Amino acid sequence: MVTTPATLLVSDFRGNPRRMRKERFMRGLLFAAAALSIVISALIVWTLFTEAWTFLSGLIDEAGIGALIDGGKAPGWYPRNSRFDIPTIVYGTLIVSMVSIVVAAPLGLGAAVYLSEYASPRARRVLKPILEVLAGIPSVVFGFFALRVLGPDLIKPLFDTTQNTSLLVTGVAIGVLVTPLMASISEDALRSVPASLREASTGLGARKSTTVVKVVLPAAVSGIIAALLISVSRAIGETMIAALASGRLGQSPRTTDPRDPGLPMTSAMAQLAVGSDQVVGSTLAFQSLFFVGALLFLMTLALNMVAGRVVRKFRNAY
Repeated sequence: MVTTPATLLVSDFRGNPRRMRKERFMRGLLFAAAALSIVISALIVWTLFTEAWTFLSGLIDEAGIGALIDGGKAPGWYPRNSRFDIPTIVYGTLIVSMVSIVVAAPLGLGAAVYLSEYASPRARRVLKPILEVLAGIPSVVFGFFALRVLGPDLIKPLFDTTQNTSLLVTGVAIGVLVTPLMASISEDALRSVPASLREASTGLGARKSTTVVKVVLPAAVSGIIAALLISVSRAIGETMIAALASGRLGQSPRTTDPRDPGLPMTSAMAQLAVGSDQVVGSTLAFQSLFFVGALLFLMTLALNMVAGRVVRKFRNAY
């Protein structure tokens, strides 16, 4: 007896209804999580720029836009006295960032080159976790390290500073903090260079150092530049070390000498806020926190955009 095969319908390929309901539930849950993160980010940006505009419009009504640059004999950032000299905190941030990159770039890149090109597998298994542990140390620990060790025992004797705290101390401490980030990203970029390029260079008689300098580093330049710019962004946004080791408490005269105490933007925000929304002093002092935060946001956004363009420009495909 010949049996006729059953006719298959479209509904037979739709799967188990119970499993499909679970799939729809998970899809909706994940979409809600993604949408919520976007909404929260948008609300943060909205609050930041709304309060920043409140500060800017209020300052313009009171003293004009020129009040953002203190033209007095002793210009400085004194928000409780309605003196909002933006160059004071911008200079402090730039000095700290440059010092930190001067420290982190050679140390991080050197560690990355050693781990990628010279270290044995056993040495790499030991050193790489140590480097990652260094990245996990809380920044407040680096702040106290700067206060008790870097400032009095290293920076003060070498640079003949009068105090244990300064922009230089802050920059060095942040540089040590940023070094693992620089090393990790740079090492990933170096290890992504194909081994065939190294083998071709070695086959032509080049030494190991020549291969690293003239073949591997140029091939990984896009990743190294990205690591440098990301490290700069991390240095600009560091708060705890800047608040502890910069040497100023919420206000500061303008200075461009790294050996002097100063006030980076993050330190100015942290020390003025002191955990309260009722900042004593000028009526615009509280709103100035949001204005400085908006400046920081725009600076880091610009750096990230520059990093993206640089990586696309110098990226090599193998």
